Amino acid sequence: MWPFSRENRAKAPESSAMPLEIDAKSLETRDSIENQNIPVSAENFLAYFGIQSLNLPAITIDSALAVPSVWAAVAFLSRTLAALPLHAYRDTKDGPKQLTGRLESLLHDAPNPEQGSFKFRQWFWQQVFTGGRGLAWIERTPQGVDSLWPMDPTKTTIQRRGGRVFYQFGDPQHPVKEYPAEDVIDIPFMLWHDGLRHYGPITMGSKAIQLALAMNDYGSNFFAGGGVPPLALTGPLPAGKDAMLRAQADIKRSVDAAKNANEPVFPIPPGYELKPVGIDPAKGQMIEARRFQVEEIARIYQLPKVFLQDLMGATFSNTEQQNLMLVQHLVGQWAEAFEDELNLKLFGRHGGGGKYVEHNLDGILRGDFLARMNGLGQAVQNGLLTPNEGRALDNRPAMENGDKLYIQGATVPLGSNIAKPGGTPPANDNKPNEAKAA
Repeated sequence: MWPFSRENRAKAPESSAMPLEIDAKSLETRDSIENQNIPVSAENFLAYFGIQSLNLPAITIDSALAVPSVWAAVAFLSRTLAALPLHAYRDTKDGPKQLTGRLESLLHDAPNPEQGSFKFRQWFWQQVFTGGRGLAWIERTPQGVDSLWPMDPTKTTIQRRGGRVFYQFGDPQHPVKEYPAEDVIDIPFMLWHDGLRHYGPITMGSKAIQLALAMNDYGSNFFAGGGVPPLALTGPLPAGKDAMLRAQADIKRSVDAAKNANEPVFPIPPGYELKPVGIDPAKGQMIEARRFQVEEIARIYQLPKVFLQDLMGATFSNTEQQNLMLVQHLVGQWAEAFEDELNLKLFGRHGGGGKYVEHNLDGILRGDFLARMNGLGQAVQNGLLTPNEGRALDNRPAMENGDKLYIQGATVPLGSNIAKPGGTPPANDNKPNEAKAA
């Protein structure tokens, strides 16, 4: 186990995380099929498909991930945040300077001997976007911070004693060890009012995920049956249970034979009739309902739905704006939360001699090649970046004489470039009088 390389452990207590349980409500009323005024967002919409909410299973993390939009949201967010470059810096009189050595290696390369930085952070963010909390403990040595080790939130109990917060962590094979809050990196999706327990996106969005799962099951069962809905046999049915079962078996064989032979019709005894039971998925707004559930799950994670591969209504311009919104209002906020935890827990409340940790969001803010080159060119020409700093943003090697700041020489004081009447060039007030006369 990751965090037990130097510790002895025992059976762990129960987790303080919220259980993934769905409270059953009163039985829903099934409205008339002919009523077309029920929107796909109605709570009892699945009643049209013969599904009652009481029959739906409780949502777990594993079952929720079987919904493609949930899987896409968790995978996209965890990978995006894990891929952000993470570095340690120190403030100097000449500006921020990137650190080298153990701390930089721990953050950017490998936080512990068993995981690289991407793998560790991807696992960490997966816990945030499924169960609702990411945890990792800090291993310290006399030389400073040595490693960051992941903690399974389901095997962690969080307590407050004497105004201080402690984390108890272990598993059935190892004894429990207690960690003070200053030694634990803790990112909750959303905290309870007590400041200890948390809300998880899958738990709080369980109803929307239930609907998506139910429609997945309905669709797979419908098409697995060859698109044939449940049928009712009407007519002069023979008396007796055995005769009824034989009639049912005969009809089933006829349907299966027609389906296997790709025949559009199949025979039934004269005087009998087959009628579909339930509602046509098209009339029941099945496609619209499934699309609506993608939107609901995008809302749970505050994701623009284009990142769940839903391009309905997408254009070049609004997709680009959604990309900016993703960075400004989602990825940037989670990156800030992670930076705050690292800075507080690694360097203390008052900092560590000007040291701090920060992500580089430049990579996911990049536009197309032409726009990026124009932006870098303007930054170099206006003295914001040196040519080598601009090259470094695209991982290009530094060049000789590329460490100087440049600025356009055509910029002059207002009015100095206006010619006098008669075509006389403007005077240069910065030159001596003799020069002006000459």
